Amino acid sequence: MIRVLMLLALVLAILMLPRFVKASAEVRSKRLNQLAWLAVALIFIVLLFSGKLSGLLALVGVIFAFLLRSMPVILRYAPQLHSIWLRFKAGNPQDNQSGPGSARKASMTKAEALGVLGLTPGATEEEIIQAHRKLISRFHPDRGGSDYLAAQINQAKKTLLGR
Repeated sequence: MIRVLMLLALVLAILMLPRFVKASAEVRSKRLNQLAWLAVALIFIVLLFSGKLSGLLALVGVIFAFLLRSMPVILRYAPQLHSIWLRFKAGNPQDNQSGPGSARKASMTKAEALGVLGLTPGATEEEIIQAHRKLISRFHPDRGGSDYLAAQINQAKKTLLGR
């Protein structure tokens, strides 16, 4: 029965191909999206009636468990992944000569630096150094912290001390 349905679907696809090719890109995209959802629904129905749906649900459970276990790693690199995604969407790929986050480093203001270090305006050099030391000891990559956060903390210190 399955073979007959697959053969029927193949013949129907061959007959619809010329009409599909002549359609505009928007119509093709819409039809492919509909076809994909139809295929998912048909697979779900076939699995339901064949008694194999439990295997699919087990696979979904395994994928969910994997995502939960990998969440700390995903969250650790979330800022970097977000910045890469924004550059990709903007069509502005990072050139090879600049390092990661170089655009952010060049544009940090004193107000942002004070916010990163948790200081108020008028902080002394000693307060800046102490705040930097406290934060970098918590967020250094060698101690399980984020590269991005450590770079921001270091940049804030450099911005405020003018070094």
